[in-house]
Amino acid sequence: MARVVVDVVLKPEILDPQGQAIVGALGRLGIHGVHDVRQGKHFELDVDDAVDDATVARLADTLLANPVIENFSIRRA
Repeated sequence: MARVVVDVVLKPEILDPQGQAIVGALGRLGIHGVHDVRQGKHFELDVDDAVDDATVARLADTLLANPVIENFSIRRA
């Protein structure tokens, strides 16, 4: 059994209102120096060792992420 992590974030050209709200809140909390925040989704999958990265990429591209507006990365933990 292997753990695979898939992180999904909005593409850089897509406006991220939640990230913008976090940046605004940081200033109100007195936390300075953070210029941008991009929010996303984090998935942890326990898969059989036989499940390869191409299969996980197909899963992420069709189920976990919207490829029109999101990018994803895969890593084995």
